[in-house]
Amino acid sequence: MIPKKTAIITGAGQGIGLAIAEKLAAQSVNIIINDLEEGLITEACKKISIAHGVQAIAVSGDSSAEEVIEELIQTALTNFGTLDIVVANSGITLFGPFLEYSRADFMEVTKVNQLGTFFLAQAAANVMKDQVNGGALLFTSSVTAHQSHENLAAYAMSKAALEMLAKNLVLELAPFKIRVNTIAPGATVTNRTILDPEYENTWSKITPLGRPAAVKDIANAAAFLVSDEARHITGQTLVIDGGWTSVSPSPYA
Repeated sequence: MIPKKTAIITGAGQGIGLAIAEKLAAQSVNIIINDLEEGLITEACKKISIAHGVQAIAVSGDSSAEEVIEELIQTALTNFGTLDIVVANSGITLFGPFLEYSRADFMEVTKVNQLGTFFLAQAAANVMKDQVNGGALLFTSSVTAHQSHENLAAYAMSKAALEMLAKNLVLELAPFKIRVNTIAPGATVTNRTILDPEYENTWSKITPLGRPAAVKDIANAAAFLVSDEARHITGQTLVIDGGWTSVSPSPYA
């Protein structure tokens, strides 16, 4: 019997992160999911374990905190012995006009989106480098790393940085059979965006394929990139946006 793989997914209490966790669990991957809201991931772990027959462990806390990163890594090694997949999905969006954007908001976006991803990847790679089969890292970027979007300068900058990080790490991690890729979702219907009653209608009008993404659309792409089916893909960004970045009409127009 082939041993089950082990994955860490951050920002997985709901939305895209949870959908990725469910997709990987359906492929018999044991998972450790992280989110700030402990109740969300505790309930998610119960449902995933029952539905897919894998072990699902919740680790709550700020994914950019050193102690939380260490707990995630140690939880994987203690419970499963290996760490095969890490999806650094945690992120924060703080809108604001560039001319008035606060230092506090900038630092929070940078801390969660960049610092958290960088040091989780570092900690994971230090485990994966000693494994025969290496591992796969996946970062969650955004279409805003490719096209300008009003009031998202700091967020867009942080997401573009992740795509360059993935490219740069190819040089240092490929010798250890560690692959690093990025997904860049566009407009996606999630628990958060659905709170806007006009969201789906607005993005359906300006997306060439006629609708925003569902979370499973993003999860399907993520699961492919961390799978053995993508074993010769590294340093790449996959944009999942229904064609929006090809035309880029503003939702505010």
